[in-house]
Amino acid sequence: MTAAPAVAPLVITGCGVACAAGIGLDALADAMDGAQREEADLAAIGGDFPPMPLTATPEFRAENYLGTKGIRSLDRASRLALIAAHQALARLSTPLASTDGAHTGVVIGSTARFRSSSELCRDTLVLEKPYLVSVNSFHSFGSNYYPSQIAIRNSLRGANTAIAGGRISVLAAIRYARNAIRQGHVDRALVGAVEELSAQSAWSWYLSGALAPGAAVGEGSAIFLVETSAGAAAAGRVALAELLACETGTQGRSGLREGLAACIQRALRRSGVAADSVTTVSLGATALRGLRAAEQDAVRRVLGALPPRQIRPADVLGETFSASAALQIASLLASWRADRGAVDSAALVTSVGHDGDVGCLVLRPSSHLRQHPPEAS
Repeated sequence: MTAAPAVAPLVITGCGVACAAGIGLDALADAMDGAQREEADLAAIGGDFPPMPLTATPEFRAENYLGTKGIRSLDRASRLALIAAHQALARLSTPLASTDGAHTGVVIGSTARFRSSSELCRDTLVLEKPYLVSVNSFHSFGSNYYPSQIAIRNSLRGANTAIAGGRISVLAAIRYARNAIRQGHVDRALVGAVEELSAQSAWSWYLSGALAPGAAVGEGSAIFLVETSAGAAAAGRVALAELLACETGTQGRSGLREGLAACIQRALRRSGVAADSVTTVSLGATALRGLRAAEQDAVRRVLGALPPRQIRPADVLGETFSASAALQIASLLASWRADRGAVDSAALVTSVGHDGDVGCLVLRPSSHLRQHPPEAS
């Protein structure tokens, strides 16, 4: 069989996060380090939630980050994504030039339209004829709404795409962005994912029995500016981390261990990273019934053992489905940023889902990350 070709790495030069830990990498680092999280007001979300643990974004006032213009009609997921995108762009070491918008794309993974789509469908059944559903219900119904909003508000005119890939959504988004950059369609891209907490999504998790006992349902968005190292250097932007290789696959429930192990092997081979160089793994299935062991077994098959450092964001942030892998990446960046003595050679992000999808990402910290000053509050 022909060996998979090596891939040219991309670099992350910006990162924005909005999740149950709060806003920004510093808040995420504190939460992952065991700091007390501020409780969110679930009543502000609305709806009757099932009797289970829930984690929502605290002090969620989008106008503090986006201003007041045009945000009244935005749903919760849109606000999360826009805040994360704003953070990713606002904290660049060198901002995008006014001419960069034409060459900057947006690729967002999400299935966060669950609430808006279910409410709209219900209205068509229960309202009086001629089914006068609210016009405001339509704005977030399309799959491309979140990347479009990010592009419009930040004057980004490159390739604009939404990817609904379940728990591997952001990994598929990274692969899409890598191809778009490699083919010359864009020079850089905002890549990430978003998932909102709603009564509808919480009830689906509760009734399905797919979560492990005591696991919480959460929400969040993490968005990254990715570009080539040459492009970042030319613009004077500092790299936070290198994205070395990203692999995905669909195996079915019976082949999760083998499928994820094959993904990891392929990613390590394509990135030129030896198994013993991986010192950290960010695991995604810790909240999912029956998948935690399969994910860890796959890592052991390839690396020989679990790496010394294991990060499990879902234990702190709750199960965030299509945003989970994005928050795993952000958690790695946050841990490297907070621990200026970190010497990871490489790290692994893994993801598996009940639908049989598997994926992984190999990345390593930039030497600049440990020197980056803390975020302003």
